[in-house]
Amino acid sequence: MVVGVLALQGSFNEHIAALKRLGVKGVEIRKPDQLQNVSSLIIPGGESTTMARLAEYHNLFPALREFVKMGKPVWGTCAGLIFLANKAVGQKLGGQELVGGLDCTVHRNFFGSQIQSFEAELSVPALASQEGGPETFRGVFIRAPAVLDVGPDVDVLADYPVPSNKVLYSSSTVEIQEENAMPEKKVIVAVRQGNLLGTAFHPELTADTRCFLCRHSYFLKMMSEVGEGTSSGGKGTSSGIVVVGGENLGFNQQPKIDLPIFQ
Repeated sequence: MVVGVLALQGSFNEHIAALKRLGVKGVEIRKPDQLQNVSSLIIPGGESTTMARLAEYHNLFPALREFVKMGKPVWGTCAGLIFLANKAVGQKLGGQELVGGLDCTVHRNFFGSQIQSFEAELSVPALASQEGGPETFRGVFIRAPAVLDVGPDVDVLADYPVPSNKVLYSSSTVEIQEENAMPEKKVIVAVRQGNLLGTAFHPELTADTRCFLCRHSYFLKMMSEVGEGTSSGGKGTSSGIVVVGGENLGFNQQPKIDLPIFQ
């Protein structure tokens, strides 16, 4: 499987570099017909309104929705999570088009503006016990969204505590729907529903390869699961991940760092 990375704007280079460190080929996607050449897709973080306008300009939304409906693995980080949500609140006036597929409501800039970006240790004991590694991992939140609610088929992978009196916005340029945007004691920051994975933070900007949500190996395992389920080759058929350099993909190997990352 060749992993496509939507390359309209945002951190697509960092995602491709992270895939390269795991020995997997990533290719930039900017046009609808390029989606035919990949078996999975990452929608990176960036400015979601700008990304939506560029996607609309290139007529990408119909092809992206079809890609999701076909059951191919799609991972949205930060702005990509907003893209994949069925509903988004806290948008700029006029809103933005969404791809949809994740049965959840996302608040576009729940944690505030750019200067309110932060890093935090996220507690994931259940996932750590399943995948190994520590019970926490570093989440890099950059003008980050949050998931306000999820449907019954959505698995919550990580959440983050927030003060009950947290003020979300002071900007008059953002349309607030207060009844949907009231903070809870914890907000959801990572979800999975079938072939769709969404994170409010940026796993591609961390060097922690021990915890599965802080590296791309979890997504690659999702690709393998989907590949095994849809392959016509029967039991034992390879999922077809393209490995750069012809070496086997070892999820526990130390990454080769070729871009600046948060430590």
